[in-house]
This record gives sequence, C-alpha cells and structure tokens, in this order.
Amino acid sequence: MLKLLRMLNVYKLPVILVIIFVFLQAMSDLYLPTLMSDIVNNGIPNRDVPYIWSVGRLMLFIALLGALCSILVSFLASQVSGKFARDLRSRVFRHVENFSLQEFDQIGTASLITRTTNDITQVQNVLLMMMRMMISAPLMFIGGLVMAISQDAKLSLVLVVSLPILAGTVALIAFKGLPLFKAIQKKLDRLNLVLREQLTGIRVIRSFNRGQFEKKRFKEANQDLTQTAIRVNKIMAFMMPSMMLIMNFTIIAIIGFGGLRIDTGDMQVGNMMAFIQYAMQIMFSLIMVSVIFVMLPRASASAVRINEVLEMKPELKNPDTPVKPNKLHGTLEFDNVSFKYPGAEEYALEGISFIAKPGETTAIIGGTGSGKTTLLSLIPRFYEVTEGSVKVNGVDVRQMTQDDLRSKIGYVPQKAILFTGTIADNLRYGKEDATQEEIEHAASVAQASDFISEMEQGYDSVIAQGGNNVSGGQKQRLSIARALIRRPEIYVFDDSFSALDFKTDSRLRAALKEETSNSTVILVAQRVSTVRDADRILVMDEGRIVGSGTHSELLANNEVYREIVSSQLSEEEIA
Repeated sequence: MLKLLRMLNVYKLPVILVIIFVFLQAMSDLYLPTLMSDIVNNGIPNRDVPYIWSVGRLMLFIALLGALCSILVSFLASQVSGKFARDLRSRVFRHVENFSLQEFDQIGTASLITRTTNDITQVQNVLLMMMRMMISAPLMFIGGLVMAISQDAKLSLVLVVSLPILAGTVALIAFKGLPLFKAIQKKLDRLNLVLREQLTGIRVIRSFNRGQFEKKRFKEANQDLTQTAIRVNKIMAFMMPSMMLIMNFTIIAIIGFGGLRIDTGDMQVGNMMAFIQYAMQIMFSLIMVSVIFVMLPRASASAVRINEVLEMKPELKNPDTPVKPNKLHGTLEFDNVSFKYPGAEEYALEGISFIAKPGETTAIIGGTGSGKTTLLSLIPRFYEVTEGSVKVNGVDVRQMTQDDLRSKIGYVPQKAILFTGTIADNLRYGKEDATQEEIEHAASVAQASDFISEMEQGYDSVIAQGGNNVSGGQKQRLSIARALIRRPEIYVFDDSFSALDFKTDSRLRAALKEETSNSTVILVAQRVSTVRDADRILVMDEGRIVGSGTHSELLANNEVYREIVSSQLSEEEIA
C-alpha cells in the first residue's frame, strides 16, 4: 500500500492543504465543548446574558469555520483520490502494454481486468477515507484526551479502562476479516473469468445447448463469492454494535462517577458536560479508525495484487543500444531456432532454419499442433526464442526496439480482431495518417470493397464490439486490408484465408501477389489450394521442418506433404 501511496508526491500541495484544513476542523471541534462548559459554569449561574451571547456567537463562528474546513477537506480529498486512481490505472495499463504473451498467460486476462478496475477502486476509496479520517482521528483522539484530562484528571481513569477494550475489539475484528478480504478478490477474479468466457463464447454455448451448465458454473462462482462476502460482513457487523455498547457504558460510567464528584464539589456541571463531549470525540475517533480498518484489509489485498502487476518484469525488453539494420530490405531469417513455452517440458519448435527474401512468398503448412502459429509469433517477438535467433534485415530481433521491429511487419492473426468504431477507423489502425484513397485501395486489394460499398454508410459504417455485425470472412478481409495499408516490409498471414470461399481466396491471392511484389510474405494456411502457388512451401510436423520446396517438388519427394494433399484434393486435381 505504501509503495502505491508514493505516487501522491505529485499532489503535495492539495495533500498539505487537506492536512491544514483537517487540523483546523479538529481544533474547532475540540474547542466547542470548552466554550459550552464556560456558558454552563459561568454564564447560566450568574445569569450573565451578554456573556452567553458573546460566547454563543464565538461558538457559531467556530462551528461555521469547522463546517467550511470539512467541505474543503471533502472536495480536495475527492480530487486527490480521483486523480490518484486515474494515474494508477494509466500506470498499470502502460506497464501491461509492455507484457509479452507469457506475462498475460501467467496472470490471466480476467485477473488483469479486475486489478485495473475493482482493485484500484478499492485503493481509491480507502485513500479518500484516510485523508478525511486517518489524519482527523489521531488529532481528535489526542486532543480529546488532553482536553478531557484538563477538565478532570481523576474522571479520565474511566477512559483508561474503556479505551483498551474498544481498541482490542477493533483489532480483533480486523484481524479476523483480513484473510477473507484477500479471498474475496481472488473469488471476484474467478467470477470475472467465468462471466467473460460466457459472454465471449455465447455462440458456442447456445449451439451445444450448454446454457444450463454455464448457468450452474456461474451460480457456483457467484455463490462462492457471496458466501465469503456474507461471512466477512457478519464479522464486520459486530464492530459497530460492540463499539456503541462500549461507548454507552463509558458514558454511563462518566455520568455516574462525575455525579459523585459534583456532589463533593470537586467538579462543576459544565466540566462534566464538556468531559462527556470529549469522551464522545475520543470514542468516535476510534470508530473512524475502525471504519478505516474495515476498508484497509481489502484495499491492502488489492494493493498487493496491483503491485504484483507493476513489479512483474516484462520478459521482452528493448536493448540498451539498438542495432540499426543494414541495407537489407524485408529479409527474414530463422537461424536454428528452438522454442518451448514457459513451464513446458518439451520444445514446441526445434531446429527451425530458413531465409525468406523480398518478392518471395514462403508458405507454411502442416497438421494441427505442428507449430505453425508458434513460429509466426516469434517474428514480431511476441515470445522470446529459447535457442537460436530470428533476424530481420540481418539483425537479431532482440537487438532491435520492439517499435522498430513491428513497424516493419504487417501481421494478420489467426483470429481476426476488429475494434469498436467505423470501418475507416479500423483500417487506419494500421496507419494513422492513411488517406481515403489509401483506405479504398487496401480494401480493394483485400476484396473488401464490394461488401463495404453495399453498407449504408460505406467506410463510415460502424463495427460493433468484436466485429460481431460482420461475417467471419468479412472480418478476415478487413484484417488483411488493415495490414496492407501500412505497406510493411514483411507480411505475416496466420491462416488468414480460412473463412474465405475458394473464388474470393483465389482473387485475393492474385491481388496480393502484385501488391506485395517488393515485400516478404510469410503465409500459414491449412488449404493446399492457398499455398500451392507459393515460391516455397515449408512442411512442418511436430515442431520441425520436414520438407521445403515448391508444390511439385514436395509432391515428388515429401511423404507428409503428399498425405496433406491427398486428404484435400482428388487424384485429378493433384495431377
């Protein structure tokens, strides 16, 4: 928690003002009972009306001053806590942007969302309460104790008994609640995960009639969170009644012993009334601390989870002295590359070596799980190679900045991803300053211009979240157009034609050949018809390249490729 609160350094002035106004508010609250005591002790017995009016006006002024300070404290504390939460969210988001896929896999997307939203909100709320109460409570406690003793030192012995009991009760309840607050955040992660899977996979759930199963799964996660929340709230529910009970017994004791001291003439009525007020202030200061203790355990658990994200070192780092590429343009080389996923026992890729040059199309084909997508993930450096090196323009990708490397690559992922906004906005994602002419040209090459022109608003048509208002084939073509618009040195297509019919696939590949004549094209596909015209085909099996050559060469010499071809094409088509 303290690590996060260091971010308040930029808000020193408003925090100092909060402290000043809290101090003034506390002083005004502490001075009022003394003034009331003066009226009761001096003004009323002597029937001194001018004195009562004089002290009353002073009480009114001090009360208004305290109210004004309270308003300013609330305003400034809300501003600081809100801006602190804004800055912390931005910091977490910027840090997460630097994560490799390994860190995302380690923490989990659902947990990252919870930590960036709910956890930061918990810290924000407790910061607000701390600025309003954590500074005020000690002032009220110490000041009230001093003022109570000044009214009657012997009567203060009542507080010596009651305050440790009250403090012990608060500490015990907070100690019981802390582990449960930590558990709540983890169970909230679980609920978020289940809900996210259900919302993103709604089509699969409905197509397999698994609605009841998913309802049961959500109910279990929801019930688990609810039971823990109820349990912790039951514990915390004891706090307020316990404190009120102790406080009321304390007041009874003060009135009882104070009455005896008034009878003996050792104390005046006004002093006892002021003493009661100070005792109430002391007790309420402990109640304020208890409110913080209710919120602090959960906020502390949230702060730990936020710090876990901020302290996680991204595996991928930019080199201290980046190497400038030589005169090569768009050349890609895999030099004896091996890779295994973190925590895995076996290699996903082993001994991968090949060179792809500009003007060439290198296709990669193989069975499911042969490592095709994993291989492509190493080009933009989504993962770090375990052994060997991946070179772009003759330079190891680890010696280039990530921005410089990825600016040379037009990547079309296996699952087409579109963002909320217009079609033009999505295409400009590849190049921010793209002109309308460039957008239309990229869409035309990607065979997307026909269906775009049929939309009512054309390129200004809105894409829904996740691209749910366009078909799979249309999403793929828009993703391809987004990569084309940046005119990169290397195009990477990860099974990006799977949702296209054969006619559109053929037209698209013909248009791409002309468009990418000066670039290197790496193409992963399941269809033989998509890869057969490539300049070179790499055949992968169990993480290794088991064949390399043209379609006709591999048909003649490679058994794995022949099996793939025979499973898709008839003997007449093969011939």
